[in-house]
Amino acid sequence: MPDKKQIALAQVRAGQTGTVVQIQGGHGLVSRLSALGIRPGKKITKISSMLMRGPITIQVDRAQVAIGFGMAKKILVELD
Repeated sequence: MPDKKQIALAQVRAGQTGTVVQIQGGHGLVSRLSALGIRPGKKITKISSMLMRGPITIQVDRAQVAIGFGMAKKILVELD
């Protein structure tokens, strides 16, 4: 079975679901996202995003969280 493709959360289309594989950032970013429930192994669903580089809304567990575009570029997701 071929490996699934890993892409940045910023590139995921609205409505798609995937699993967080890696967070490419320093300890501060990793701990901030972890406090929001976004950590490797978690299933997330992208709810919406703004047109250019605005905030991105995702669903983690049963909560909806909005994160910045810069953060979303550093979260690698493996699509289901």
